[in-house]
Amino acid sequence: MLSCKGSAQETKTKKPIPEFDFSTIEKFRETKLKGQIVNDYNSIFSPSERKELSDLIYDYNIETTRQIVVVTIDSISPYSDIQKFAIDLSNYWGVGEAEKNNGMTIVVCNPCRKIGIATGTGTKQILTDKICKNVINQTIVPEFKNGKFYAGIKNGVVELIEKWK
Repeated sequence: MLSCKGSAQETKTKKPIPEFDFSTIEKFRETKLKGQIVNDYNSIFSPSERKELSDLIYDYNIETTRQIVVVTIDSISPYSDIQKFAIDLSNYWGVGEAEKNNGMTIVVCNPCRKIGIATGTGTKQILTDKICKNVINQTIVPEFKNGKFYAGIKNGVVELIEKWK
């Protein structure tokens, strides 16, 4: 997975080394096994919001085979860079089809006041770093500033889906 913000480079001979072993944390292991779409670890969504967002993303996945995962979390420790956290978590979970590299992971750390989007190389051909950054800054963050976290994420996901078609 590549970052929508960073300037990561891929090489065929060197696989990126994660900063942290996500398999040591039960909630991440459990999610990997269940393949959940919306992982609201920080409990910022209501049950109906989680269901609505999951349904939207699930329907898009069925229609296109592209995978989107949303994660809310209260800390990115031991990471300092949310982009690196998103990339490593996305790789650990295997978001997207490996041969198409068509996944996207959106990570929100509300207490950290950070959001990151990790995209696979197949996804990045359409959803460039600039597009993802614009969606974060122009669609998601303004809603967050008004305390409307669900609206920010849902509107951001809808906009990314529209641009990804």
